[in-house]
Amino acid sequence: MASVPRCSPSAQDTDARGVVAFLDAIDGVAGIEPHSVMLLRHGYVIAEGWWAPYAPQGVQQLYSLGKLFTATAVGLARAEGRLDLDAPVVSYFPELAAEITDPRSRSILVRHIASMSAGHTTEQWFRALATDPAEPVRGFLLEPPDGTPGVTFAYSQSTTYTLAAIVQRVTGQTLTEFLRPRLFEPLGIGEAFWLPYPAGREAGFAGLHTTTEAVARLGQLYLQGGVWEGRQLLAPEWVAAATRAQVDNSGTGATPDWTQGYGFQFWMSRHGYRGDGAFGQFCVVLPEQDAVLALTAETENMQGVLDAAWAHLLPALGDGGTGSATADALLQRRLTGLQLPFPEGDAVPRGEFTAARSALPLLERITLAPTELTLYEKHGATTTLRLHAGSWPVTGHIAARATRTSPDTVVAHLQLVRSAHKLRLTCDLRTGTFDAEWRTVPLMTRPETPLAAHAYPTHPNFP
Repeated sequence: MASVPRCSPSAQDTDARGVVAFLDAIDGVAGIEPHSVMLLRHGYVIAEGWWAPYAPQGVQQLYSLGKLFTATAVGLARAEGRLDLDAPVVSYFPELAAEITDPRSRSILVRHIASMSAGHTTEQWFRALATDPAEPVRGFLLEPPDGTPGVTFAYSQSTTYTLAAIVQRVTGQTLTEFLRPRLFEPLGIGEAFWLPYPAGREAGFAGLHTTTEAVARLGQLYLQGGVWEGRQLLAPEWVAAATRAQVDNSGTGATPDWTQGYGFQFWMSRHGYRGDGAFGQFCVVLPEQDAVLALTAETENMQGVLDAAWAHLLPALGDGGTGSATADALLQRRLTGLQLPFPEGDAVPRGEFTAARSALPLLERITLAPTELTLYEKHGATTTLRLHAGSWPVTGHIAARATRTSPDTVVAHLQLVRSAHKLRLTCDLRTGTFDAEWRTVPLMTRPETPLAAHAYPTHPNFP
C-alpha cells in the first residue's frame, strides 16, 4: 500500500492537545476500548496509532462500516451504466417476478434500498432468512413493506444485501473483484476481503475485512469529491448524493448522531457524515474541517466516541497557526507504546481445566503453562497460543495474555485481532474448571462453531 503523506499536526493547523484530549476521553474509559486511530487533515496523516496486538497492516472485520465500500461499488456501477437508481429492484431478479406480485414490493426502487427506505418499519434481515435462507433477496421481496418506500426509514441489512446482490448480478463479479481495479488498486488498498453468503456472493452489508488506513483513504476520497491523485475515480454527483440526507430518520428515537438523516449507506452526523460498524468501527468525514477520522474499537457506546470527537477534535481542527511543536511532541508520546489493558498479577501456574460455563460450547478443556495456553475443542481441534508477560504475542490471528489475579484465579484474554472481540477465560485453581465468555459477542458466527471460525473469518454462519 503506497503511503499517504505524513505530517505534524501543527503544520496542518491542528492543535495536538485536542487530539490527546480525544484519546484520553476514549482510552482507558469504562466501556470503550480503542484498537486503532488515524486522523487526516488537508490530505495528510497527522496522527495514527494501534493498540497492540493490533497493527498497521492488520485487517479487521468492519461490520457495517463495509457498507461504504458497497455504496462505492454502486456509484461505480452506475457511472458505467450498469444499474439505474430509479429501476425497480425486482427488475434485476426476473426469475422472481412471477412470485413478487404485491405492488408495494414491486414499487421498491434501487435508490430506496440504497438509502434504507425500502418501506419496512423494522430490521427485516432475519425474516428474509427465515423465508429463504438460500436466497435472502427472495425473502426480502416476498415481504411487502408496511410503510412507504422512499419515505419510511428502517436500518435493515436486507436492503444492503440486496443492493450488493444487484451489483454482483450486473457486473458478473463479486464486490471485491469489481472494486479491485476501480477502487482498491487506485487507492493503494492491499488486503481486503468479504465474508460470503451464500457461496459466491459477498454479503455487502458486513463482513468486509481491511485495514484502518484503507478506511481512512476511502473517507479521504469522498472528502475530495471522488478525486484521488488527480484522477476522478467517483462521479462527483454520486459523492454529493451519497453524502447528503436521502431520507429523514429524525423520528426513530435513536441517539443524536443517528437521527440526522441517511444518505446512500452514509449516516449524516451533527458534524459532517460518516460510516460506522458495530462495536466502534468509524469513518468520520468532516468537510468543514477538511479532516477524516478512521477508528476501530470494541465498544457498545458508539455515541460516546462521537461525543468525545465533537468535544475535543473539532476545537483542535482550527486554522491560522493552531498548534505547536511542543503539543506535537506530547501527542507523539501519547501514541507511542500503545497496548490493550490487562489486569496485573503473578505468573501463570501449570494447570488443566475443564469447562464449567462456556460461550463456546465446543471448547471443552484448556491447559496452562507459563509460556503457553492450549485450547481443546470437541472433534479434536487443538490450538496452542504463546504467552509472554507484559505483551500480546500473536499466534495465527489470536493474541493471548494470562495472569494469576488471585491465589485461586487465573484470567486469560484471547484477543481475536481480525475482529473487535475478546474471549475471556476465568480459571478456578481450586476446582480445575473455567468459564469462557465474550466481552462483546461476535455477530457473524454462532457460539457453537469452532474458535477458528471466529478467529479466521471464513465461516460466517449467517442463518
